[in-house]
Amino acid sequence: MPTTPATATSSASNGTQPAIMLELVDEDGNTIGTAEKLAAHQAPGQLHRAFSVFLFDEAGRLLLQRRALGKYHSPGVWSNTCCGHPYPDEAPFAAAARRTHEELGVSPSLMAEAGTVRYNHPDPDSGLVEQEYNHLFVGLVQAGLRPDPEEIEDTAFVTADELAERHATAPFSAWFMTVLDAARPAIRELTGPAGGW
Repeated sequence: MPTTPATATSSASNGTQPAIMLELVDEDGNTIGTAEKLAAHQAPGQLHRAFSVFLFDEAGRLLLQRRALGKYHSPGVWSNTCCGHPYPDEAPFAAAARRTHEELGVSPSLMAEAGTVRYNHPDPDSGLVEQEYNHLFVGLVQAGLRPDPEEIEDTAFVTADELAERHATAPFSAWFMTVLDAARPAIRELTGPAGGW
């Protein structure tokens, strides 16, 4: 994990991994403080800033990722291209581009803002809660993927019809349909009406 002003000041003194800090927000997305990542996700959850990225290939297929089995939150489930949390004082767009490169080894092309969505999704398996004010982004992926195996178990490019089939049979993240539905207008603008999104 890169060291930022937010993480450098909260590094543990015993040599363990530094705490990852998130930005707490109010219902309008205004910053009101910070919290450690795991603490923000423990029930009932603290509302914090997040982002979700949806990247498509030139054929209009969505890039999905299957989260690594070693992740403490929602391991082994399918989800959108990339999602995560900006560091305190980090712009959501910059965080989305950074994490996409860290997780998938690619930089998005033509990435654009696609609105925000606020949700509260408990994860019954872990007991953690996604209480998020989520910034959405859509774009293209035009280079070969180099997924980080500590973050990603598998990837797949899917059409809208293939996604519907996969979603009916495979486990997906609790937040996936909420963020996908919120991003659909921007997705349709990017992929065109023939994409079926």
